[in-house]
Amino acid sequence: MRPGDVIQTKRDRGVLSPEQIGAFVSAAARLDGSGWEKYHLTALLMAIYLNGMVPDETAALTAAMANSGKRLDLSDLDGPKVDKHSTGGVGDKTSLILGPLAAACGVVVPMMSGRGLGHSGGTLDKLEAIPGFRVNLSEAELRAALRKVGLGMIGQTADVAPADKMLYALRDVTSTVESIPLITASILSKKLSEDISGLVMDVKCGAGAFMKTREQGRALADSIVNVGTANGLRMSAFITTMDVPLGRYVGNGLEVIESIETLKGNGPPDLTDLSVTLAARMVRLAGIAPDDASAEKQVRGALTSGTGLEVLRRCIEQQGGDPGVIDDYARLPSTGAITAVTADRAGYVVSMNAEKVGVAVRLLGGGRDRAEDAIDPAVGVIVRAKPGEHVGTKHVVFEVHHRGGPRVGAALDLLKESFAIGGAPPGSEPLVLEQVT
Repeated sequence: MRPGDVIQTKRDRGVLSPEQIGAFVSAAARLDGSGWEKYHLTALLMAIYLNGMVPDETAALTAAMANSGKRLDLSDLDGPKVDKHSTGGVGDKTSLILGPLAAACGVVVPMMSGRGLGHSGGTLDKLEAIPGFRVNLSEAELRAALRKVGLGMIGQTADVAPADKMLYALRDVTSTVESIPLITASILSKKLSEDISGLVMDVKCGAGAFMKTREQGRALADSIVNVGTANGLRMSAFITTMDVPLGRYVGNGLEVIESIETLKGNGPPDLTDLSVTLAARMVRLAGIAPDDASAEKQVRGALTSGTGLEVLRRCIEQQGGDPGVIDDYARLPSTGAITAVTADRAGYVVSMNAEKVGVAVRLLGGGRDRAEDAIDPAVGVIVRAKPGEHVGTKHVVFEVHHRGGPRVGAALDLLKESFAIGGAPPGSEPLVLEQVT
């Protein structure tokens, strides 16, 4: 069928047939001379972004993308297999913390993650800030990691959901990320390929998330939970706030440091508590604990005892990375320059726009403008004052790690615009807004 006809159907708000969706997904997986080109793919992505999909279309897209490549068979590995996925945010490094914690509690965690999208960071980019760390494992290498460590943190292999790999990259650079059908299909096509029995979702909403409102977050959570459940997964979703960066470190190498510090028991409360909550639900979905309270007790035990930290150390070593970074952060990449963004008056930080912080880090080189762009793992921002904290005149709000260059000025200007100071502390909002199961 002609690509133009498929694009026109969705452009005119029609419902795509399974055959039309199959042609689109097959082309994304292979571009094998069927008449589809990348510009056709991006045109249909934009039409879907603008006009949406009905539930049957989303289900068909998810299934077609999962079936566009190989599905893993991990049935020979003992233990319950559960994964977690976040829709992405600024400073969201929970995967590096909760994966080791859940594995320390007996969950087998085959974690297939992605690259950064837009202003949000990606788990793979953070892991690759660790010298030598390999995210492109073969199936045999993944099995070995899961058998020895209980945790494997990888990117998509070439033969797992190849259609998603192409579409994921195109969405990042064509401003078509914030689409519930596309996000649902992207996430679940990879997760269905992992041979897991359960999935915990962290659906973020707010200024720094792709879903800006709580209602949008709930709609995405409902979509993912419903499609995942229909495909045989035990599902649980948390809707969490992303108006302010999670934790204090934003930028790939910096976030590795904060993740390690959190596993050492020194993490900021918001990052620690969310990581524990998500890991505990993984433990519960795995059937290791009967309820949330006992699951959280096990996870906090793995945190305070240091067993979660040791799982991360073994994971790094197993995947070719330098485990010495656990004890010596100088082994991680660093920049040659640090510039402070300071408060212009005394008072309380009353607001902070996470998206502007994320965009600033991208301008510094910590994210991508184009799919083929390389990321500088050393650049980033440390948030020295968050909403609710008091600052004096010239107090450092942001510590900016950069290498100079023409875009540093724009990043600094954006950071100056990203926060406001008032005379009284702001009201607080819970980090976890609601759950969808």
